[in-house]
Amino acid sequence: MENLLGLTLDEIKKGYRITPEKCFVCLTCGKEFDIGEVFPLDGRFFEASVACRHHVQTAHGDRIAQLSSLDKKLTGLTANQKELLLMMAEGMTDNDIAKKTGVSAATIRHQRFAFREKAKQAKLYLALFELVDETAQSKGKGSRSTLIPVHTGAKMVDDRYLITLSEEEKILESAFESLIPLRLKVFSSKEKKKIVILRRIATQFQKGVKYSEKEVNAILKPIYEDYATIRRYLIEYGFMGRTNDCKEYWLI
Repeated sequence: MENLLGLTLDEIKKGYRITPEKCFVCLTCGKEFDIGEVFPLDGRFFEASVACRHHVQTAHGDRIAQLSSLDKKLTGLTANQKELLLMMAEGMTDNDIAKKTGVSAATIRHQRFAFREKAKQAKLYLALFELVDETAQSKGKGSRSTLIPVHTGAKMVDDRYLITLSEEEKILESAFESLIPLRLKVFSSKEKKKIVILRRIATQFQKGVKYSEKEVNAILKPIYEDYATIRRYLIEYGFMGRTNDCKEYWLI
């Protein structure tokens, strides 16, 4: 999932977004569909928007199931609450859900009400947050104290990710000999520095492209002598994925 704060509610629901360059992009895997191109589907050809919607549905499954599978830190929902929402999405009545879960229908009705109240609170909170952020940006304040976004594949989000743009700049300046081309001086053992370093190195890979291990090594070797360590940490910290046989790597 891409940086949630940079997405609209409609984009999150649909599972794709449109870039300023007029390209449809899958939020899950980053696959791109350029407007103006046609794409073959089942012996027919379709324009980008249809092809992207088809991809999201067929490659990643039901959007409700996909979003409900996200970690509690992202959704704020317990396993039981997710299960209830999935049953509600199936159109089950309160009595049906009550029988299946072993609770009273009144309890299910109360949970439906609680879900609606939580949704209203979330919308109001988001509106307030965006207004505060926009106002601070318009006054030229707060930008350097803005936290960098947590990357999509992060395995465990904790205090390591509380990194401001200002901190990121300082780490990049001290860790790299050069940013263009990218040349790393030392791979720090400190967690925050690791994340910033790996985040910048990950920009050398393209979303939606599959790389062989040889190709990954060829990109990493000019950046840092111990490229095998960098490759391992890119996987370990969820910046990149790979197949079990290590034949294919990709940016998450």
